[in-house]
Amino acid sequence: MTVDETALAARVKVQLRKRLAHLRGALPKAAARARSDRIVDSVLDLPAWRSAKSVALFCPMADKNEVDVSALDPAARADGKRVAYPFMRRSAGGFSTGFAWADSVTELENRGRGFPEPGPDAPAAASTDLDLILVAALGVAPSGHRLGFGRGWYDATLGEFRDHAVLVVVAFEFQLLVELPVEAHDIACHYVVTDERVIAAANP
Repeated sequence: MTVDETALAARVKVQLRKRLAHLRGALPKAAARARSDRIVDSVLDLPAWRSAKSVALFCPMADKNEVDVSALDPAARADGKRVAYPFMRRSAGGFSTGFAWADSVTELENRGRGFPEPGPDAPAAASTDLDLILVAALGVAPSGHRLGFGRGWYDATLGEFRDHAVLVVVAFEFQLLVELPVEAHDIACHYVVTDERVIAAANP
């Protein structure tokens, strides 16, 4: 990708983020709840979920009307799966990111970075420890590429885990786009799950 193409992709992503954040924010809570329930059911039906012994989930940010996947935590533990959540910790270079094990969602706290995360003493999962990772998105393409908030956190982290874990991105159907501008650092997920369909990514 040339410098001009990279700059254009970045501008397009900025506009898409604004539009999709507005659309998702305007979704009535009852509709978001019903759509989220359908997404949870579809994730539970995935063979990759059923066979997984360890999963990484995320806590939905209610103020951003994210897909509510909270029901997956008790479902995973009932099946005997280990459960991890994303973290961001200060390090010598600024921040380190990854997934850390949590014995309960009650261990998670908002530590000033906008999302609940495990404590600083929670043991981190190694890149080969996780079988499935659930990923949030503002937008997603059938290729499995996702549009986040532009911080690059998930892409930087997922690159370390993708060779071993199945990556499943969840989004409402209206967040599914025909295509997204793809940059070198963008990581494609293996499955896209919306409230209407499950897509095996075109470029897993």
